[in-house]
Amino acid sequence: MAGTGRLFVTLQSLLPQHALTALVHRLARSRWLAPLLIRGFVRLYRVDLSEALAPDPGAYPTFNAFFTRALRPGARPLPAALRAIACPCDGTVSECGTIDGDELLQARLEAKNHTYTLEELLGSDPRARDFVGGEFATIYLAPYNYHRVHMPLDGRLTAVTYVPGRLFSVNRATAERVPKLFARNERVICRFDTAAGPVALVFVGALNVGSIGIEGLGDLTPVRRRIERRFTVPAPAPMFVRGAELGRFNMGSTVILLLPRGRCRWGSGFQPGATVRMGATIGELVG
Repeated sequence: MAGTGRLFVTLQSLLPQHALTALVHRLARSRWLAPLLIRGFVRLYRVDLSEALAPDPGAYPTFNAFFTRALRPGARPLPAALRAIACPCDGTVSECGTIDGDELLQARLEAKNHTYTLEELLGSDPRARDFVGGEFATIYLAPYNYHRVHMPLDGRLTAVTYVPGRLFSVNRATAERVPKLFARNERVICRFDTAAGPVALVFVGALNVGSIGIEGLGDLTPVRRRIERRFTVPAPAPMFVRGAELGRFNMGSTVILLLPRGRCRWGSGFQPGATVRMGATIGELVG
């Protein structure tokens, strides 16, 4: 199994990652391929469409429309407690906990854990140190998951930054074998001012993730010039309430949530390996 994992990572290193992902981006938007791709995907992953706004697979004009399908109203009720932190997306918790100084845990290994720093993750953000000693949660979205990302707290959007990088897969096998994976992959970083202080949601790109879209700004990837770029946030800065849709992955990937020091306590069931659903309580604000 270990040898298979190493081969998987080696093959990814050799692939033209951006070119392959651009091809998937185009195919996912093909109308004539849509019926075949959607039927095959539903059969392969046994996708549950009971919560979808459109539960009929034939209702989607493209595979991308199916992949980023909306939920029906009321499918995911939000926490009743005002200080509860709502899960931003469906998926599996890869890692979570307290940021050790400025280092985040990527993967727990037998010999040596993989870590990466806030500065590496957030690019040239001058306020990266807002999260030193804070809390983080890394959630992996599998292909069969719901792929829209929502707000965990009420927050005012203050900055959106694109950071270029590679496009390695973000599954467990790659996270265990590619050091600084989430700081090496392409990503979009959204910063917010909240009642708890600064909060960030990081959309990490991956192999075959055709694009990352943010509400009000549209699809921010793929881009022709892969250089770090800060996007203009509409004025006045938009307010997103807890549970509001923030963005989406046009194919699956990973979300990293960052919170400031001393303002969050994770729930007892929110731990690596746990399956989570958007809107569920994953912690609470303290202080």
